[in-house]
Amino acid sequence: METLVRKIESQLAGLPVPVALRLPAGQRVGPASASVTLSFKDWSGLATMAAGQIGRMAEDFVESRVQLEGRMRDMMAVAASLLPGTPVSNDTNWWVRMLRRAKSLAAHSPQKDARQIQFHYDVSDDFYALWLDPRRVYSCAYYRDMDMSLAQAQEAKLDHICRKLMLSPGEKFLDIGAGWGGLLMWAAENYGVNATGITLSRNQCAHVQRLIAEKRLQGRVRMELRDYRELDELQGFDKIASVGMFEHVGQMNMPAYFGKIFHLLKPGGLVMNHGITAGSIHPSHLGAGMGEFVEKYIFPGGELLHISHVLKDLTVAGLEMVDVENLRPHYGRTLWAWSDGLESRLDEAQRVLATTDHTDDASKVLRAYRLYLAGSAMAFEQGWLGLHQILATRPDGQLQSGALRGAQSAYPFNREYMYACSTNSNPRPPAI
Repeated sequence: METLVRKIESQLAGLPVPVALRLPAGQRVGPASASVTLSFKDWSGLATMAAGQIGRMAEDFVESRVQLEGRMRDMMAVAASLLPGTPVSNDTNWWVRMLRRAKSLAAHSPQKDARQIQFHYDVSDDFYALWLDPRRVYSCAYYRDMDMSLAQAQEAKLDHICRKLMLSPGEKFLDIGAGWGGLLMWAAENYGVNATGITLSRNQCAHVQRLIAEKRLQGRVRMELRDYRELDELQGFDKIASVGMFEHVGQMNMPAYFGKIFHLLKPGGLVMNHGITAGSIHPSHLGAGMGEFVEKYIFPGGELLHISHVLKDLTVAGLEMVDVENLRPHYGRTLWAWSDGLESRLDEAQRVLATTDHTDDASKVLRAYRLYLAGSAMAFEQGWLGLHQILATRPDGQLQSGALRGAQSAYPFNREYMYACSTNSNPRPPAI
């Protein structure tokens, strides 16, 4: 054990913030005025730390084998420094890729996807409300102005998507994975569209249906508990958005996912796919045990692809990419806002979770989310994860349609219209 302790002491000296450890035998290692203190119940946790297995350290924290004192921002700075190398895999081994494809295929039936979505999103509406913005937008915000609050940046994101899609009154708009209805309601109230949202979360569906009734929008807005694969392709939508949803689709289902969107979208229409992408060109979990931690405690069945793979599947389905925007650091800032919000209300969060179906493991759920939010913020800042908005069309085959000959869609093939209000710190179009 002395060798292990000496290695740990050497590691502590090189960390960006002062860290102290309480060892299983009771002794303390590190400075008296440490910003972060980690208390270990057994020696295996110290060995995990020495090896830089951040995901296993996170699991030890969730399972109460390690206790943490200090700010999450400081803890994430420590975690990044403990890694022996980059957690972004560049493994090109053919059998590893084959195994991942087989696992992806087995993990994503409609029934399994529903259970996996409900595992995460149906934890507790009141819990999410503690740290999300008032609209409960659970995806990357858009800090058009660096002085924006989280709520302002989320509204800016909703409007950014609506502008990119060129939404107009009376158009049929579909929101795949509509969450708590932020984009659905924004599009209906500010752009006058006839809006349909779908989700696999029972809690989210019930919440949005209440909002629709409260706002008396039953004639123009509907929310359905439905898998995207079940949608009737004869409906024909002018515009489609999918925000923070395709991360749950799975690598092997991605061609069918974009194929379904192609058939749901009217010729000449626009689709916006906003989602997390992998930092590695080869589909895989983050290394150092971090991917396994997220799979076990947060997002079972979640899979991320590099942007190049996403664009390939989108193109094979018949869609044409017309614009891609990388918002990666925006998600880092968003996640820190969520993390800070949760950290400021830990006692309340514990009480809320204790009144749900998670009564017996409320503390465990809370610890998992604390690490998930802060760890994800770190991953986006480091560039291990990406966030891309992809705007695509379904070409209508008519060379004369559109602003330019050959456009074959509503897209004007310039970006001027997207940023028409970029000088306004909180853009919002007039109500319809």
